[in-house]
Amino acid sequence: MIIGIGSDLCDIRRIEKTLERFGQRFIDRTFTAIEQAKAERRAQRAGTYAKRFAAKEACSKALGTGFRDGVYFRDIGVINAPGGRPTLALTNGAKARLEALTPKGMKAVIHITLTDEYPLAQALVMIEALPETQS
Repeated sequence: MIIGIGSDLCDIRRIEKTLERFGQRFIDRTFTAIEQAKAERRAQRAGTYAKRFAAKEACSKALGTGFRDGVYFRDIGVINAPGGRPTLALTNGAKARLEALTPKGMKAVIHITLTDEYPLAQALVMIEALPETQS
């Protein structure tokens, strides 16, 4: 059963300007250490940050809160599964909201897709509830 869906489109140029204006202050307030390490290794640094920014926005929509009710940007982190597929790691308020959304006897599975084509980055997040015995 789908318990949440969200999408977001982000202008990479906006992230470029924000990085120029606020630099590390913006990065530290918005992105996890894992996300920062990945972006800083990339030639298209702003595009990498923009995709992750869009993923955070899309996830907050899928959670049904936006960035309020204790859900903050750094509570949503884009990580990669062992095969390289992106997924999300939720902490603090985002994790609590996910747990509140998930019906008893079920576990939440987050699906995410990221893409970019300059000047745009896009993310789609779907949260599915599956029986705890199902993988």
